[in-house]
Amino acid sequence: MPDTILIIDDEAPIREALSGILADEGFKALTAANAEEGFGILEREEVQLVLLDIWMPGMDGLEALTVIRERFDLPIIMISGHGTIETAVQATRKGAFDFIEKPLSYDKIILAIKNGIHVARLERENRLLKAASPKQTEITGTSPAILRVKKQIERVAPTDASVLILGEHGTGKELVAQTIHHQSTRSGHPLVEVNCAAIPEDLIESELFGHEKGSFTGATERRQGKFDQADGGTLFLDEIGDMSLKSQAKVLRILQEQRFERVGGSKTINVDVRILAATNKNLEEEIAAGNFRADLFYRLNVVPIEVPGLNDRRQDIPLLVEAFLSQFRKKGLGKKEFTSRSLELFMAHSWPGNIRELKNMVERLLIMTSGSIIHSEDVGQYLGDPAENPASIPFPEVVADYRNLNFKDARKQFEHDYLKARLIENEGNISRTAQQVGMERSHLHKKVKALAIELNPASSA
Repeated sequence: MPDTILIIDDEAPIREALSGILADEGFKALTAANAEEGFGILEREEVQLVLLDIWMPGMDGLEALTVIRERFDLPIIMISGHGTIETAVQATRKGAFDFIEKPLSYDKIILAIKNGIHVARLERENRLLKAASPKQTEITGTSPAILRVKKQIERVAPTDASVLILGEHGTGKELVAQTIHHQSTRSGHPLVEVNCAAIPEDLIESELFGHEKGSFTGATERRQGKFDQADGGTLFLDEIGDMSLKSQAKVLRILQEQRFERVGGSKTINVDVRILAATNKNLEEEIAAGNFRADLFYRLNVVPIEVPGLNDRRQDIPLLVEAFLSQFRKKGLGKKEFTSRSLELFMAHSWPGNIRELKNMVERLLIMTSGSIIHSEDVGQYLGDPAENPASIPFPEVVADYRNLNFKDARKQFEHDYLKARLIENEGNISRTAQQVGMERSHLHKKVKALAIELNPASSA
């Protein structure tokens, strides 16, 4: 599909001449005689770049430049028959990509257009890459289980203590490590990550400690290892339970002495590295089986952090889904929303793959469903849950923390959770719920309002 260029110029011959040149070069040209007409086209059409005249009746080009940059964020090339250095500088400061004087050099303007589109694409790709990267200090959730993790991170991050992050596959152990680093005093230095399970055993020492030229076949030059790269910062050893006993011994020595030798080298290298490690295995069982060194375990296990599985923090699922929708929206998957009922299906589902599985399911539904609303029928189709009998779907267990509440507030919280669970079971039907819990319908209705219980649209018969 050809790139679309919008020409905003009050001179018809200029618009016609530029349109012909652009068509010859494979572009699609749209034209407008003034700024207001140009804004209307930008609202309707997908435009990649704007050619904008400075001197026009009504709103001039410099004013239009500001509006287009703020509202549409497009590359803009200014064109003028009365240009001055001062005008060019002013346009550049306002965000113009280039400034070309009339009479126009068509070779120059085509080159400027191609450069502008290329730079804009690079900037957009950069934004998408940043958007796709985890927000290292944002752990989504307000459940008691995840709040405990956040509190532990807050306490341990400013220290240099080693942290052992435990949890099932897909629970977000890597994000916990990133958050610890970015809240630490080492955040200005590198966070270097190593997936111990992904590196062959015969290469892991070279990966961690580096190697000297000629130390083994294929070692054509000296190479820094991960410990070198992390000097002054943090080294995150993911899936450390899969590391060989031989490599464990070397890691233990570095933790104790903060120095090592490269593979094939004799020079001792001193480093200052904080170690974070993660595993989905029970290391105490691995120790008993002879697969993991007890002394390394005790060295790493200064502060253990247990990351809960998704089934232990179900109330966070709507927040996680919203966060994933925002991420995928930035990746260009469109703006879609889940109905309350579809979220209830998510909350009732068992998630053996934890957050990673949930994220993949959200992405699948965004791709495979049509329309801007994702309904419970869509979720049931891919999740495998029985959508034909929604009332059979259990409301997730109440996990409110009553310890810091007085009796009055604790009772109010319990009433809220209990009545909301019963209402969801009855699809929001006030009459049926009142009969089930033994209350007058009017009294239940008042309770729902007093406790600010949010209901899905349903019958109130």
